[in-house]
Amino acid sequence: MEVVIVPDAAAGGELIAEAIAALVTRKPDALLGVATGSTPLPIYRALAARVHGKPVGQGDRAAGQGEQGAPLDVSRLRVCQLDEYVGLPAGHPESYRSVIAREVLEPLGLSLDTFLGPDGTRPDIPAACAEYEAELKEAGGVDLQILGIGTDGHIGFNEPCSSLASRTRIKTLTPQTREDNARFFDSLDEVPHHVITQGIGTILEARHLVLLATGPGKAEAVAATVEGP
Repeated sequence: MEVVIVPDAAAGGELIAEAIAALVTRKPDALLGVATGSTPLPIYRALAARVHGKPVGQGDRAAGQGEQGAPLDVSRLRVCQLDEYVGLPAGHPESYRSVIAREVLEPLGLSLDTFLGPDGTRPDIPAACAEYEAELKEAGGVDLQILGIGTDGHIGFNEPCSSLASRTRIKTLTPQTREDNARFFDSLDEVPHHVITQGIGTILEARHLVLLATGPGKAEAVAATVEGP
């Protein structure tokens, strides 16, 4: 494990975007695992800048004072989903499929044809979980997985007590996680109670894991992860 401390969220986004760009250059049809929420947004902005040939750099330099290079070709890049709410209708703006389409696929010029994700609208959720596991294996596995961490230490929607061998499955959201996610909805009552999430065992099969955490609200969770028992 390598721990890298950067001055701000923009610099963290640039660092990870550079790793993704190197991956795509080396393997144009790489499978990139993406996360949702506010934390990874600097990654996606920095990656989109590279795709469109805009100046890139560290921190504030990315606003237009960095170095400009040739556009990054992501036309063969594939994208997969870490988790999905259960029960939100197709097309709901806060379904993670919709969020990823809006925040990742569209800025990168990718279509949903390049996307893999579990179906949270299925009546048989365990079957949807098993099918998604099979799709990931058939796709050759995840080359690089972007992760965030919750204020209580959850990764994906795996709470700290989750088994290291766990696979993609349905999980009940904790009250804390629902409260954390309520900012994306009109009220707490609208936040779903269940999600599909890749398990820790599934996540650990990715060839490269990158976890980004920013802000004082994540400090305790990061300290426990890095320095805890």
